[in-house]
Amino acid sequence: MITTPRLTTALVLFGAAFIFYIGINYLIAPESIATGFGLPEWPTGDAVAFLNLKGIRDTVSGILILVLLALGQRFALGVTMLAVALIPIGDMTTVLSYDGSTAAAFGIHGLTAVLVALTGVLLLREPRNPAPARA
Repeated sequence: MITTPRLTTALVLFGAAFIFYIGINYLIAPESIATGFGLPEWPTGDAVAFLNLKGIRDTVSGILILVLLALGQRFALGVTMLAVALIPIGDMTTVLSYDGSTAAAFGIHGLTAVLVALTGVLLLREPRNPAPARA
């Protein structure tokens, strides 16, 4: 039987793996993954270093999510997921502001924001273990 905590854990693991994968790709092969972001143009020359910044941001986001999960900090993870949902909202807004792909803005970044926020809400709604009684 699939319980809410198991479903939420699966969503967290999927999300962390996905963003970690994206981050690593931006670090090792940014030119192969950057075109899917949705912007009409990409930096060239020395400005390509900005793609590494995205790679670092995404990789660390994935690590942060996994650390909180591993430590059993599910409430803190829920709050973090809600805050992290602002990143794809910012990405979506950037793509739309710079005449990028509307499909990528809503289909990639918007959907990601919704899934991350939903995962955060599910984590926050989980019953918390009561504090042990003092002797």
